[in-house]
Amino acid sequence: MRRREENEIEFGRIVAFSDGVFSIAITLLVLNLGIDKGLSEGQIDDALWNLREDFFAYAISFAVIGRFWVVHHRFFAEVEAFDGRLIGLNLLYLGFIVLIPFSSEVLGEYGGQTPAVVLYSANLALVVLLGLLMGADARRRGLTKVDDRAHRENQIRSTYIAGVFLLSVPLAFLAPNVAPYLWLVLFLDPAARLAARGISRDGP
Repeated sequence: MRRREENEIEFGRIVAFSDGVFSIAITLLVLNLGIDKGLSEGQIDDALWNLREDFFAYAISFAVIGRFWVVHHRFFAEVEAFDGRLIGLNLLYLGFIVLIPFSSEVLGEYGGQTPAVVLYSANLALVVLLGLLMGADARRRGLTKVDDRAHRENQIRSTYIAGVFLLSVPLAFLAPNVAPYLWLVLFLDPAARLAARGISRDGP
């Protein structure tokens, strides 16, 4: 185990590498959007309309990756020590982050089909669950200074978000065209209210 204050340069490299992966992943999303050159006005309208599922996948993925970055940033701001295990879990987590542009592209191309919805849902659910595992493991081993209340809030919020994506997997087998719209409830963020309610129930 290495203390952060004694290895600030090495710790900074871990954070900088992570930020770079997030930046690349969120930039790659826009590469899934594009129309042919030399189109007439009417053809441009049709081309843009045909990209509606790609734009939907882009919007969801951009918002989700942005949220993941905020959570990841807050987590590492509280890290006081690190070791090979934390670095390994972080790399595994980032591996699924950088997979999001691919699963987003598949969703944009084949959004009305079950495999595309299942791939995307599983990808994002795994990111959330790995982030939850990384935070819980680091806290248990004394690598982070996150307090009980913040940890509990993160657990409830992450469980809710992962649950939404996992619930869309069986729904994708019944109604693949409907399943992606379930993700829109994430923009309402009822997770914040659930977290507050769960914390108040458990007491201070």
